[in-house]
Amino acid sequence: MQLLDKLGVCADPANEMRAKSFAERYGLMYSSLCDVESGQQAGGLPYYLAYQDRKVLLKTMGKKAPGPVTASFLEGKVKHRQQYGGGQGQMIAKAIGLKSGIRPAVLDATAGLGRDAFVLASLGCQVQMLESSPWVAELLQAGLDEAAQSEDDPEITAICARMTLHRADAVDWLSRSEDSVADVIYLDPMYPHREKSALVKKEMRAFHDLLGVADSSADLLAIALEKARYRVVVKRPRKGERIAGREPNLVMAGKSCRYDIYTISSMTALKDSLSNSGN
Repeated sequence: MQLLDKLGVCADPANEMRAKSFAERYGLMYSSLCDVESGQQAGGLPYYLAYQDRKVLLKTMGKKAPGPVTASFLEGKVKHRQQYGGGQGQMIAKAIGLKSGIRPAVLDATAGLGRDAFVLASLGCQVQMLESSPWVAELLQAGLDEAAQSEDDPEITAICARMTLHRADAVDWLSRSEDSVADVIYLDPMYPHREKSALVKKEMRAFHDLLGVADSSADLLAIALEKARYRVVVKRPRKGERIAGREPNLVMAGKSCRYDIYTISSMTALKDSLSNSGN
């Protein structure tokens, strides 16, 4: 089943122009939000990208469907993690190499909904993000736009200002870059869930259904190792296989996930470089 057989686009009247433009660009069916919510839309598609108020949401249709998926940074788990997640003591911060005087420039090459990128930006890193899926990038851009326009939480607005989104395939984007692109390249490739997959969180069920699991992680790791200045960090399930069987230099493991760290150069060199530049 192709994406156009699964995903439609809908909008309230205020967002109709933007939503229709996205639908036309990618050949997706457009309906009014009112028709979709009343069940009168044509096609009976299982998912809709909904432009509603100032948000963009991924809606799952049908009885007992889970609530919508968004990339909002102003509410929910993302904001809670920013406030109570543990700051620089978080495992992802240690894996990236954050220390006193070290705030590496990070490229998140598999951005998704931008949650890990947001954590790193909240700790002071400048983060570029790559996302190849048009509809995932649309969710993420809507979250960034919402934060930029918010007057209620200037701290979140400042954090998101350190996040830049590129709508691009990571392997292609990195291959076209002549020089190194970031101090650290962060990878979190989609991983196939095995038994009890019905228990995974709602956004991952939708992502697997709409995106599938493309096996490009080996190519992505190989090009990332060529384009990172200091290290490549790969997030994996705790018991997941190494990408292409390639052994990392360092592993940090938690209860449900681990970080495989491939070192290129000492982070001490980055600290010295930042000190010399006055940053």
